[in-house]
Amino acid sequence: MHRGLKPLLVVACIGLAAGCAAPSEPQVTFYSHGRTATVDPALYCDATGQHCSKPSEDPVGELRIPSREPLQISVPGEVAAAPWQVAFIYRGVNGQELDGRSAVFPPNERFAYTLQLPPDGARLEHVEVQQFSAVLTQGADGGVDFGIGGSWLLDVQQ
Repeated sequence: MHRGLKPLLVVACIGLAAGCAAPSEPQVTFYSHGRTATVDPALYCDATGQHCSKPSEDPVGELRIPSREPLQISVPGEVAAAPWQVAFIYRGVNGQELDGRSAVFPPNERFAYTLQLPPDGARLEHVEVQQFSAVLTQGADGGVDFGIGGSWLLDVQQ
């Protein structure tokens, strides 16, 4: 009797591993000054942009970051497997809203990034990790823009 059950158990285990344990959506971790926020994607699509998952009810993470402290961002392999970058909004010392972007990181080259604002008292307000997709659109300057296939959002509190 044991000889007949063993192959069935192996087939059942393979079936469960392949079909029932669907991978979860990748999370991005933000860290600063001893605090961590792990964020689900606000947008997460396959490389073609055809199949997108439904975002969670509150896809924006929050993290308290003291002024002038760096923000460390860690992305999993699923995010780093495609080109990605960090876009952010901050307030200058005069209160003006400013924005910035990191370089675009090539696939599988970086799994972390440290965002450091100018030391003049600027305050970070919002951060977005953007994973690019293979979807191309006409750019405003006549060139080509890559679509965003994944997005992880963080609001910063002082």
